[in-house]
Amino acid sequence: MHSAAQRLRVARAASDEVVTLADDVALLVDWFRHDILTVAGPSYADRCQLYDFVVAELRARASKCPHRLEPICRALENQRDDLLAFARRLDENLEQLGQELQVPAELARRLLKTLSRDERDPRRWTEEAAVRNQLQGRFHAVQLAVAELAGETVRASSLVENLNSRLRSYFFLRRNLGSDYLVLLQFFLNHRRLERSDRPERVGKTPAELLTGQAHPHWLEMLGYTRFSRA
Repeated sequence: MHSAAQRLRVARAASDEVVTLADDVALLVDWFRHDILTVAGPSYADRCQLYDFVVAELRARASKCPHRLEPICRALENQRDDLLAFARRLDENLEQLGQELQVPAELARRLLKTLSRDERDPRRWTEEAAVRNQLQGRFHAVQLAVAELAGETVRASSLVENLNSRLRSYFFLRRNLGSDYLVLLQFFLNHRRLERSDRPERVGKTPAELLTGQAHPHWLEMLGYTRFSRA
């Protein structure tokens, strides 16, 4: 029989290990949210490196909580290109904006980061003053263009945060449709037109159209079906 003191030491050691794991995972999730999946972030190439680093760190800790971390690691490893597609397009848009306004794309990215800061954050005004000094009389035009670009960019972070709530109501279908139903469900949700949005310009468009900027036929037609129409 172990003494109460021995059991307490074992319990404390186990507790410390769990708390450390929780803190590590929380920090990695915070990096995902604020450094990788945010609109005002680094370039696509840098995001990819950060993404792989975070996933590797999660994978290194997966054995400590396999029932929760293993599925997350597999999902992240398989979905990097999809989750970071917005960042590649953002790079292209910033480059195009820079060419149109004759400013370096990286300067436009710095301004994007500055505009994302809270107005109560003193760093915002220090950074804005530095950018304003470089742009001189073009500052307001570039500021408006960058703000508009940020508003049009599909935020991957919000998509990730909203994913579980969107899928939960479909989970009961698994028993009827089998293991392939998620693929069909993913296709449907990506190509279904939004009936409402807090951004009016997104209403009537699909997530795929918002992400790629290209229109596509109705999702049923893309699957090879003919849509019913009243005579």
